[in-house]
Amino acid sequence: RAAALRAVRIPRTPLHPSLRAGRPSSSALAPHMRSFAGKVEVKSKQAQATAYEIQEAVKLVKAFSTARFDETVEVSVKLGVDPRKPNQMVRGLAELPYGLGKPIRVAVFAKGPKAEEAKTAGADVVGADDLAEKIKEGELNFDRVLATPDCMGIVGKVARILGPRGLMPNPKMGTITMDVAEGIKSCKQGQVAFKTDRNGTLSCPVGKVSFTNEALVSNLTHFIEGLEKAKPSAAVGQYFKRCTISSTMGKGFRVDLKHPPFTKPKVRRPE
Repeated sequence: RAAALRAVRIPRTPLHPSLRAGRPSSSALAPHMRSFAGKVEVKSKQAQATAYEIQEAVKLVKAFSTARFDETVEVSVKLGVDPRKPNQMVRGLAELPYGLGKPIRVAVFAKGPKAEEAKTAGADVVGADDLAEKIKEGELNFDRVLATPDCMGIVGKVARILGPRGLMPNPKMGTITMDVAEGIKSCKQGQVAFKTDRNGTLSCPVGKVSFTNEALVSNLTHFIEGLEKAKPSAAVGQYFKRCTISSTMGKGFRVDLKHPPFTKPKVRRPE
């Protein structure tokens, strides 16, 4: 009986078009969805290929940020230098007036009165040989490292740990200093360090998506000005080659280099 029932084919009566009008099938929607997605992708690619003034680029980065957390806004700059030559290495510090939107933990290598001064100034970790031992054991719960000159022998013992992480104190970066109070204050207020890689490119955070447009533009402007101050005298030709702003999970947007802060406004001479 089961075989006989399977052999009987009951013809399916197609629904009238009017009955399907309010419930379109997925197959019918597929071409429209592909077309819509294609248009969105094209617009997105066109937006990424266009260069914008820094104010407009910041607005686009915030508009395309859709993550459920407060994304970090980063800037990537391609410089016209050859880092393989020592006299064209670009490294330095930039002061961000609105900070990075997160607390900065500072470790200080110091002894005696300078250690007490560092603790009073708000350093998160202070020590000498004991701090070096903690670092060897894997305790790296800090973002910046400062050191007094007399402690550099101790810092050298953990150079292989701090160096690859960009934490090694350096006199050119202002992280080897006797004025530890001022160094800690600068780090806490949003001072960021930058250094070009082997391709002449550097990336650096400049704030959070939750920042106002004015705050992000101000931080970006101060960062670019910091790069301008760090320009090596041996660099020739165009210094700023390309600049892109993006968020952690969002798209990147190019910045037009023909506008400030990459170009200085021309001052008209009185006639």
